[in-house]
Amino acid sequence: MKFGTKVIHAGIEPDSATGAIMTPIYQTSTYVQEAPGQHKGYEYSRTQNPTRSILQANVAALEDGRYGIAFSSGLAALDALIKLLRPGDEIIANDDLYGGTVRLFQKVYAQFGIRSRFVDLTNPQALEEYITDDTRWVYVETPSNPLLRLVDIEAICAIAHRRGIRVCVDNTFCSPYLQKPLTLGADLVLHSATKYLGGHSDVVLGLLVTREPQLAEQLYFIQNATGAVPGPQDCFLVLRGIKTLHVRMERACANAMAIAQFLHSHPAVAKVYYPGLASHPQHELAKRQMRDFGAMLSFELDSDCIDDAVRLCQKTRYFQLAESLGGVESLISIPAAMTHASIPPEQRRQAGLRDTLIRLSVGIEDVSDLIEDLQQALDSL
Repeated sequence: MKFGTKVIHAGIEPDSATGAIMTPIYQTSTYVQEAPGQHKGYEYSRTQNPTRSILQANVAALEDGRYGIAFSSGLAALDALIKLLRPGDEIIANDDLYGGTVRLFQKVYAQFGIRSRFVDLTNPQALEEYITDDTRWVYVETPSNPLLRLVDIEAICAIAHRRGIRVCVDNTFCSPYLQKPLTLGADLVLHSATKYLGGHSDVVLGLLVTREPQLAEQLYFIQNATGAVPGPQDCFLVLRGIKTLHVRMERACANAMAIAQFLHSHPAVAKVYYPGLASHPQHELAKRQMRDFGAMLSFELDSDCIDDAVRLCQKTRYFQLAESLGGVESLISIPAAMTHASIPPEQRRQAGLRDTLIRLSVGIEDVSDLIEDLQQALDSL
């Protein structure tokens, strides 16, 4: 089954009771049992819900995995992963990460003795020098947020697995349409389905996908025991969004490439971070590891003045000033003041994240309108 067919049919059948082609929203908390402990596979909706089960099966198929586990948000999914660890255990992650991820590692779980180290993993061999006897997981965002740095998933997995260490890849920026981490060797894939999977900026939800039965069993236990589960309405919205994932991504990627080329040639722009540009230091890796180059890009103005960056973000019309990403509409943001504000300034600077960096989530609008919007905003400076 090809990807464009999977998004519509994998794990999904017409409703057995009515023939409804759309997955029903099973808006119920409990289920009637024939006798104590005798039921139809569902007893309480924290534990199982039919709408959630279908979403989990669908996303597992899209990632070429076997088990999908849904949570109330992407951070709740990451929280479940960290709950697999014990005091004294360590996670190694790349040093350019979503601010909420860093906050969870440093400000929530550090106090329980779970250590995290943030290092440059763009050179996979560098991982060797950071691994210790306490390292249990390597956590990777690729492309990274917001500097669009790539990590060679296959190489990182080979190094980690030789030492008995598992690898989790946050695949949010790519979606399973652009990148398949499990196929490249990862043990676990994480999604903030709020972004490209949902695709319409109307839901918050997270997902984990794996091929390993034992790992899945542990995560299902945590999902039920801690209760950070999505409601059936949210699961329905993500299922509906997934049906158009491939066509949305094709359009958004094409738009992003055109915008990256425009910005790259504009005299007011000093640097563009986009894997699709030949000038990107990991362009060849992107060509090998990804189907296309994604719809996220960042850039820096030919100015160190934060007021210029703020003014540009306030001048755009179609690029709306907002956090998040992956919707059909285009968004603009300043990560240091928004999505990454929880990271200490010195740590941001060490990772190469300047206060004036501007991030774009490119949507599916007409690309000529988007370029014209950026042009008039840049001209206003």
